[in-house]
Amino acid sequence: MSNRMRLLAGVLTLAFAAPAFAAGDVVIGLDANVVGLDPADLNDNLSMTATRTMLQGLYGFDKDMKMIPVLAESTDANAEATEFVVHLRHGVVFHDGAPFDAAAVKTSFDRARDPANHLKRASLYSVIKTVDVVDPFTVKITLNAPFGAFINNLAHQAFAISSPKAIATYGKELDRHPTGTGPYEFVSWQTDTLKVKKNEHYWKPGLPHIDTLTIKSTPENGSRLAMLQAGEAQFIYPAPPEMVKVLEKSPALEVVATKSIYARFVAMNTLRKPFDDVRVRQAMNYAVDKAAFLKVVFNGYGVPLDAPLPANLSGYSKQPTSYGYDPAKAKELLAEAGYPNGFDTVLWGGNSTISQRGMQFLQQQFAAVGVKVSVDPLESGVAAAKIWNVKTPEEATTMMHYTAWSASTGDADWGLRPLFYGKSFPPALFNTAYYSNAATNADIEAGLTTADAGKRKTAYDAAQAQIWKDAPWIFLVSDDNIAAKSKKLSGIYVLPDGQILTEEAALN
Repeated sequence: MSNRMRLLAGVLTLAFAAPAFAAGDVVIGLDANVVGLDPADLNDNLSMTATRTMLQGLYGFDKDMKMIPVLAESTDANAEATEFVVHLRHGVVFHDGAPFDAAAVKTSFDRARDPANHLKRASLYSVIKTVDVVDPFTVKITLNAPFGAFINNLAHQAFAISSPKAIATYGKELDRHPTGTGPYEFVSWQTDTLKVKKNEHYWKPGLPHIDTLTIKSTPENGSRLAMLQAGEAQFIYPAPPEMVKVLEKSPALEVVATKSIYARFVAMNTLRKPFDDVRVRQAMNYAVDKAAFLKVVFNGYGVPLDAPLPANLSGYSKQPTSYGYDPAKAKELLAEAGYPNGFDTVLWGGNSTISQRGMQFLQQQFAAVGVKVSVDPLESGVAAAKIWNVKTPEEATTMMHYTAWSASTGDADWGLRPLFYGKSFPPALFNTAYYSNAATNADIEAGLTTADAGKRKTAYDAAQAQIWKDAPWIFLVSDDNIAAKSKKLSGIYVLPDGQILTEEAALN
């Protein structure tokens, strides 16, 4: 039996002149650099957004993050959710002229899941046992164990399919030659600028509407906003939250604020003193006024976290107890753990304006309970070397890591397993707290290896309760996605996970 599955900082003076720009050319200003263009080898949303312009998967998401078929037409799954037979779209070609077919899917998936290639997203593929070509437009994917949310994985951008011709031609240099089936084709990529152009042979009639799309890295809030006002960009993300009220007064600009599935947090290295003591980690949670953090850093746009998962993510389980702001309790716990006078430590995070503002606020909060924190903003390349590319936990020098995570499969598995599973330490995945608890590990595994929705919920509820108690993170907020754009622009959307859809971009 099978069942059918279809599946600024500072004060700015704004001159609201109507922006002038060339018809058919759109520029997007984002707050960090694109670090690569191979979806199977990326771990940041900005770079994933860049690849979305050129490469597509079997499934994807619409602007509300509802899963939709893209290069797949439909999928048959067996009752055990161990076999998925995917029926492919006909008449699609890659940018280099290679045909899209079942052999192309197998080539792309087998490359991404091959451990010898050491690709960052190989773990998402780890549930796959085999990928077999049934006929030119049918592929069968067999899993190692039941996984009811596997099609959610297929919708993750890491499963975007590269041209088999490009894979054979460029090998390890594929991220410099992205070749997919998407609405735009690669033109150039420098450190801070990616340019793509209209795919004249795109399989969706009438799309795209624009001739070129440029993604420009602009970490500083004021500069990014100035680009928008001057017409040098037609869309910026994130928009400075403190400037929303002012932006809303512009006759030429529009603010778009939507709920996210971001969890913003500080990971504490649980293998190193003083964070190997749960009392210290809990104290650090009590030391932070989450409501004030939200107001100061994000101008109130968002909600404090009340679970390890954000409220808008499937599988979220609100915790009955909270880490309310209680400096006295924080000091008490620190004293119990042997740190009556606090301690010194280092906080790493991104170098954008908003990231630095968040870290500076946290630094002040910790100082009030005797913890002296040195703030160290890291450029993406330095962060990769210091945080993500360390080979063993013993080599890791991370103490506190301020960052955020959004589960781009839309499912609880990818909100928990990469961050709290004992086998997810860098470089394999993103558990920078180096947290491992036998009960949590068992619950994450139980949720991963069943297709039963009730059993998955039970497992993920238990995992979240244990994680909340163990406090490997300082649980901060789920901040809203805030973008700003020219009113002449339509068809660009920020997904709840922070990635951006550009396929329908149009200038009026």
